[in-house]
Parts: sequence; C-alpha cells; structure tokens
Amino acid sequence: MPAKFIINAPVFFGSIIVIGVFLAIGIVVPDQAASIFTQLQTVILANFGWFYLLSVGIFLVSVLLLCLGRYGRLKLGPDDSTPDFSFLSWIAMLFAAGMGIGLMYYAVGEPMTHFMAPPTAEPRSIAATREAMAVTFFHWGIHAWAIYAVVGLSLAYFGYRYNLPLTIRSGLYPLLKERINGPIGHAVDIFAIVGTMFGIATSLGLGVSQINAGLHYLIGLPIGLQVQLPLIIAITALATISVATGLDKGVRILSETNLLLAILLMLFVLIVGPTAELFRDFVQNIGLYLDTIVLRTFNIYAYEPTPWVDAWTLFYWAWWISWSPFVGMFIARISRGRTVREFVTAVLFIPAGFTFFWMTVFGNSAILIDTTVAGGKLGAEIAADVSVGLFHFFEYLPWTTLTSTLAVMLVAIFFVTSSDSGSLVIDSIAAGGETETTTGQRVFWCTLEGVVAASLLVAGGLGALQAVTIASALPFSIVMIALVWSLFKGMKADLAQQAAHAAIPVAPSAQPASGLTWQRRLSLILHAPTQREVATFIAGPAKDALNAVTTELNNRGRETVVVTEDNGAIALRSTAEGTRDFIYGIMPVAQHIPAFSTLGVGKPNLRHEARTYFSSGGRGYDVMGFTKEQLIVDILVQFERYLALVHAPETQLVHSAPEHSADM
Repeated sequence: MPAKFIINAPVFFGSIIVIGVFLAIGIVVPDQAASIFTQLQTVILANFGWFYLLSVGIFLVSVLLLCLGRYGRLKLGPDDSTPDFSFLSWIAMLFAAGMGIGLMYYAVGEPMTHFMAPPTAEPRSIAATREAMAVTFFHWGIHAWAIYAVVGLSLAYFGYRYNLPLTIRSGLYPLLKERINGPIGHAVDIFAIVGTMFGIATSLGLGVSQINAGLHYLIGLPIGLQVQLPLIIAITALATISVATGLDKGVRILSETNLLLAILLMLFVLIVGPTAELFRDFVQNIGLYLDTIVLRTFNIYAYEPTPWVDAWTLFYWAWWISWSPFVGMFIARISRGRTVREFVTAVLFIPAGFTFFWMTVFGNSAILIDTTVAGGKLGAEIAADVSVGLFHFFEYLPWTTLTSTLAVMLVAIFFVTSSDSGSLVIDSIAAGGETETTTGQRVFWCTLEGVVAASLLVAGGLGALQAVTIASALPFSIVMIALVWSLFKGMKADLAQQAAHAAIPVAPSAQPASGLTWQRRLSLILHAPTQREVATFIAGPAKDALNAVTTELNNRGRETVVVTEDNGAIALRSTAEGTRDFIYGIMPVAQHIPAFSTLGVGKPNLRHEARTYFSSGGRGYDVMGFTKEQLIVDILVQFERYLALVHAPETQLVHSAPEHSADM
C-alpha cells in the first residue's frame, strides 16, 4: 500500500469545501435547514426540471444510437482486446448491479403509493393499477440504466482504449484536450464526487429508515433519530472496518450471498403469492411500459403542473444522475474488451429486466392484498410511512417474522456494501484515477458518507437528503451532456481512422517492420522472456530507439517527448495541432500460455512480451528482442503511416491522443 496520501489536491479539497457548505447549513442553522433545503429544491425544479427530463431523454436516445449504429462495433479497449470476464460472469455482475437499497425500500412502497395517488387516474381503480405499475417501471427501467451507461461507456472507452485515468474528466478529452488537466477538469471531478456523495447519502438515509422500521416491527424499537443515528454510526463503522482491513474477498462473498438471498425472497413471494397472475401481470406491465414510454420520457406536465412529477420522476432522475459515477465505474471496470453494442445492450436491458420482475412480484402482490384480504389497511399504513410498507406486506404472507428479519439483514448488508464501494469510487476520483491509495483516504471518505447522511437526516430527514441530491445532480447533468457529445466525437474519429487504415496501402499496423532474420524470430519463439528481461529490454534498446527518434524529430521542428509510465511502459509522443498526436509506445504485457494437460491447468504459465501500442487503438505486436536499429525502422514505418492517415481529407481526426499511453 502507498505510504502517503495520493490526492488530486484541487479536486480533493474542492469537494470537501462544497460538501462542507451543505453540512454547515444543517449544523449551524438546524432549525432553518429543512426550509432552506426545501426552498432550494423548489427553485431548482421550477427552473430546471425540464432540463432533467430532457437530459435523460437525450441519454437514452444517444446510447441507443451508439448501440445500433456503426459505432456499435468499436471496442472498449484496443481493437485486439478480449473481455476480462466470460459472458455469463459479466452478465451475472451486471445483474448484481441492479440490486440495492432502493429496490428493498420501494418494492412495495412505490407501486402502492401510485395506486392510492396516481398522477392522472382515479385512485384505487383498475386504471390506477395500470398507471402505478407503468410509472414504477418507468422510474426503474432503461432510463435509469441509460444514465449509468453514459458514464460507464465514457469511462471504459477513454480509459481502456486510450489509457486515460478512470475519472470523469477523461471522457471530455475529445472536447477539451489537455485542458482536462486544468480547472475545467477539476470542476468536472468535483461535481462527480459531490453528486456521488449525496446520492449515496440518500440511499443510506433510505436504508437506515427501513432498518429502523423493521426493528420497530420486530422488537418494538421506536422510530426516530434516536435509533437512526446510532444505526448509521454502527453500519458506517462496519463499512469502515471493511475498507480499512481490505476485506475484499469477505465483502464480495457477503454481497453475492446478499444477492442470492434477495432473489430467494422474491421467489418466496412469487411462489406463496398468486403465481400465475403475477406472470400475467408481468407481461401486461411490459406492454403498459412500452406503450407509454415516449410520452413519459418528455412529460413534464407543462399544461397541468403537478407536484407529483417533482416528488417522483425528477427526484429519481436526479438520484440516478448522482449515482452514475458509482455505478458507471463498476460497469466500466468489468466491461473491458466488450464492444459498444454488447455493452449498451446488456447494461440497458439485463438489470432493468430483473428490476421489472422484482417490482411486479412485490408491487402487484401488494396491490392484490390491499384490495382483497387487507381491505385497504396495507395502503393506509404505507401512506403513513413508506419505510414500513415491506414489513406490513409480509404480515399477509407465511413466516412473517423470518421474512421481515431477512429483509432487515438484506438492507443492512446493502448499506455496508454501498458505503464501502462508494468510498472506493469517490477516493479513486479524488486521487486522479488512482485505484491503489492509502487506507486512511478510503476510511476518510467512508466516514464522511456516514457523517453526511446523519447530518442531513438531523437537518431535515429524507426530504433534506432528496433536496440536496437534486441540487448536486444539476451541474453533473450538464457534464453528462458533454460526455455524450464527446463520445460521438471520439468514436467518429476512430471510425474515420479505421476506414483510412483499410484504404491506405502501407505496412499493416499489426505487424512489425523490423527486418528480423528468421533465425532470430525462431529463437524468440522458442524462448519465453521473463518479466525482468522485458523490463530490461524496454529500459535499454527500446528507450534508446525512442530517444534517438525523438531527438531527430525535435531537430526538425516537431515537438516530441518520451514519456515513461508507472506500469513500466514507455512511449514516444509527437504533438500535432488539430489532429491526434502520434504515439509509438511499448508496454510490458503478460500473456497466458495455454495448458495442454489437466496437470497444468492449476499452474498457469505466463509469456511476457514487449507490446507496441498506438494512438488509434489499433492492434499492437511483440517487439521483444529487436535491436535499436530495428525498432527505429519500425517507428518510422508507423510514423509514415500516421502521416498518411492524418493528411487524408476524409480522416482529419478531431482529437489528439492523451498524455497517457493509448491502449493498454
């Protein structure tokens, strides 16, 4: 572990200042805090509610265009990259990403609330049932995942294809170029941290409210801050211990177990409930959702203003936007090597499909119970307090105490894992994209999440959390619009360069132009270089060759530098005005050597290579063993190819390569 803090100072301290301002309001003027936050929410939604709604519509349309159009074949990584996980493992992880505190809190509460007070239908009618489920699907469907997809796609594309740091600012490189490392880039990352902090704090607030309700139901604990604040302290302490001790394996096992238990809980409700009717309802709900999706996407109720859209749809959109760096980082990290089409299709529809079925099982069951055996009692209890809805729902099913206890445990574990994972994401952004930081940094952010959640609960309850979430999401929604524009701009340039590669008859970029003798090549094939040999080669002949070409290019008036990366890679970078910079890099790569017997499966061997990479995301090749002169020949061939590409009229590339190496 690093011995000292690794932070991007402007982002770290800027985020602390902004978060501190909101906390100061709650601490200094606690009596007026609720009013201040409510007024802030009212002003923002009155003036920018339309912008939230329009932005999410743009996100959904944009990711669908990226998926269905010609950009869909581009890879999240170099052209020759392969996925880090098998398709089934990847799908399972995306599936897990769809679960969280929100689904536990709103599984019964939201459908029942809309059933009793729908936006337009007659309350507690058949029309209200239809509208309740259609609206619930709308709030938890592909719009939410389109928001996450924008951030995840941007992180994965520019992070893995051009090896930029996994921070939000990297997604704006085609628009800002080197300015992402200045004040604008700092501001973008600050917006991401602040939004994520308050988005997670809102989830923690919902979680602790539901845990409090469950404990009240099970053992009679009172509902209020006197219980909720100690709960936040206790569960934040568990998350902090996890972060401090590096219990990655334990947390992962806990998360997977939690997901399994949540699915078993859903299956239990499905089996003991009206099973056949729930499957019919699911099909009907899908139809209702698709039938109204376009209108709801842009329905701000402009001609019939209603506070309903502010309290529900706009709050959800702001909440999802504030959560997007968190979820986006997760899905980006597991998606290297996937195509854009694979990514968008899976991210939009797999978690949403599970969520739809979850909401149908709990929501339609609750509505049926309320209109039959409960006689309206369940609805009245939910209207009084949404957080108790799930526990009162279990009263009408077998094994009430067991299911209620399980629900409390599930929410508590979701609480811990959300706080733990969220602190890692925030810490990474605050550290400039570094994933290996000090324990103290991660503990700091984890503790701050608990402090923010507790402070805002004291200042104004869940209303204060929601208000601050809506406020913090506004600047980041503007950043996300820029991310969409940047994705189109960057991908357009990459496709143009791919087309030029196919049209210009020069040496293929996937093959070296070194002139190695066949005897030397045979020697290299038979000998598997070690990691140390590759490092020695890069620090010796490779560095000498790059320095020689750099000196000559500078002598001829072309600004060129040699950059050494932390991972042992080295790159020649020649800057160009208005086009992508020329990069010829060499990085150490470890390739698995296949096992041809069952004895070798458990002991995988590695073949180490010195692999080239370029600013285009094109295929690299192994140059291990080349002499200095052979490498210079290869660099010149690639430079000649680069000049032919950027001078072709149809391939004027719109963004230069990042300062970091291009494809790793």
